[in-house]
Amino acid sequence: MNPCASVSLDLDNKWSYMKTHGNNAWQAFPSYFDIAVPRILEYLDKRRLKISFFIVGQDAALEKNQALLRSIAVAGHEIGNHSFNHEPWLHLYEESDLDKELERAEQAIEHATGVKPIGFRGPGFSLSGATLRVLSKRGYLYDASVFPNLLNPLARAYFFATSNLSKEEREQRKALFGTLADALRPVKPFNWNLPQKGLLEIPVTTMPLFKVPMHLSYVLYLSHYSRFAARTYFKTALGMCRLTGTEPSILLHPLDFLGPDDAPELKFFPGMAIPLAKKLAVVDETLDALGRKHDLVTMREHAERLLARRGLPTLEPAFNVGN
Repeated sequence: MNPCASVSLDLDNKWSYMKTHGNNAWQAFPSYFDIAVPRILEYLDKRRLKISFFIVGQDAALEKNQALLRSIAVAGHEIGNHSFNHEPWLHLYEESDLDKELERAEQAIEHATGVKPIGFRGPGFSLSGATLRVLSKRGYLYDASVFPNLLNPLARAYFFATSNLSKEEREQRKALFGTLADALRPVKPFNWNLPQKGLLEIPVTTMPLFKVPMHLSYVLYLSHYSRFAARTYFKTALGMCRLTGTEPSILLHPLDFLGPDDAPELKFFPGMAIPLAKKLAVVDETLDALGRKHDLVTMREHAERLLARRGLPTLEPAFNVGN
C-alpha cells in the first residue's frame, strides 16, 4: 500500500469571500455554485477521484443550493462541516455560541445532503480550545483547521491591503489565515488532549521544515509568474514530505476551478487573473504529481488510517487568541 494523501475542498461561496473582504453585497448571498459545483464534480469524476467537501451551513440552508450540494454526496464524496456563518473570527465565539453554530450547520448540511458531517475545518483556519471541546463533545472524528504556515502574516497583510475593511473589522480579522502559534504547530497529524475524549487533527500540509504553503491556490498563484517554478516548487514540497514521512493533506478551493469571467467580483483574489484553461492545466499537473506515489483519499479515510496505526503525538490545546 502506498502512503496516502488526502484531498479536500473548502466549498466557500462567492458571498463568503465578499463577506470576509468587507463587501456588504454579500448579504444577498450571491453564488457561483451553479457553475463551480458541476464543473468540479465533472473534473473529479473524470479522474475517478473522491475527495472531502467542507460545506458552509448557510449555503446548505438555502433551497437554491440544496440539489447541487446533494449531488456532491450522491457522487460519493465526503461531506464536512465548514461552520454555518463562515466567519473567520469563529475563535472569538463563546463555547455555547460555538455549539449552536456547529449544530445549526450540521442540521442544514444533513438536510441538504443526507449526510451528517464528522469532520470540521474552521473558516479562515479559525480555531480555539472552545472549538475543539465542542467538536469532541459533538462526536467529530477529526478537525482539519490547523494551517502551520509561516507566511500567514504576509497573506493577511495582502488581504487587508486589497480590502475596504474598517479598523474594527481588521481587528476582528486579525487572526485571519492563522496566528504565529498556529504556524509553530506540527505539519504532521496529531491528537488534541481534551477533557471528554481526544480529537484527531489533520493539518493542512505545508512544506515540512520550511512551513510555507503547498495548497493548490498557492501553486496557482506561483504559476501566474512561472509555471515551471510552480511545478518545481510543488515537486520539491512533495519531496520534503517523503523525506520527513509526511502524508500530505492538500487543500483545494472553488476558485481553483473558476476563470476571471466566472466571478469578476473576486478579482482581488490571487490567481483569479489566470485563464481557466491554464488554471486547469496546473491543477492537472499538481494532482498528477501528488498521485504518482500516493493513494489519493478523502479526509475521513486518511483519519481512519491514522487512527488504526496509533502512536500519534498528543498536544495540549493552548491558544493565544480566543478561548
